[in-house]
Amino acid sequence: MAQDNDSFIREVNEELRSDRFRNVWSRFGKIIIALAILIVLATAGYRGYEYWQSHNASASGDRFLAALNLASEDKYDEALAAFQALEQDGSGSYPVLAQMRAAAVLAQKGDVPGAIAAYSEVAGNTAAPDAMRDVARLRAAWLLIDTGTYEQVSAEAEVLTTGTHALRNSAREALGLAAYKADDMVRAKEWFQAIADDAAAPRNVANRAQIMLDTIAASGKAA
Repeated sequence: MAQDNDSFIREVNEELRSDRFRNVWSRFGKIIIALAILIVLATAGYRGYEYWQSHNASASGDRFLAALNLASEDKYDEALAAFQALEQDGSGSYPVLAQMRAAAVLAQKGDVPGAIAAYSEVAGNTAAPDAMRDVARLRAAWLLIDTGTYEQVSAEAEVLTTGTHALRNSAREALGLAAYKADDMVRAKEWFQAIADDAAAPRNVANRAQIMLDTIAASGKAA
């Protein structure tokens, strides 16, 4: 008797669940189907976008390597054209990388003002990675040592000298050399001493700083 009761109760519960399902489906079936279709379409779209991104990145990488090869063969005008085209329609990080390499090619060609302008443009591009912007600032600063004033070098490099910035000692060296070139030995000594006092300074940079400190001391101009 108890088993019959249990069987009856299960049948009633199943019927109730079936009725509830039919009621829910009649009310929300179309919405459920629409949501399922949207999920399928969204998934397909995302996979398609991933493929498109991967394909474009691969194509941009091939173009970037081809432009690098042109530059290594001293075909500067062709390399510049290739890099500039990649700046316009490349994908991922390649447009900024192409702009950086184009600046280097301009410097190799002897167009230092053009190279400085190109590096400064990267440095001012807020969409570019911070590390790349900092490298662009530093490269512009080093080019300005020979062609610009101390103030111009400082405008590019001094922001990199603070705290534990990875490029601080290279920036200090650029500033020290710019000050030395301007015959401002007191300021040059300060920058080279900052390198010498930095235990984390690369050995080659620290050695050059010490040579400059010895040279400044021998000049007697920064007592």
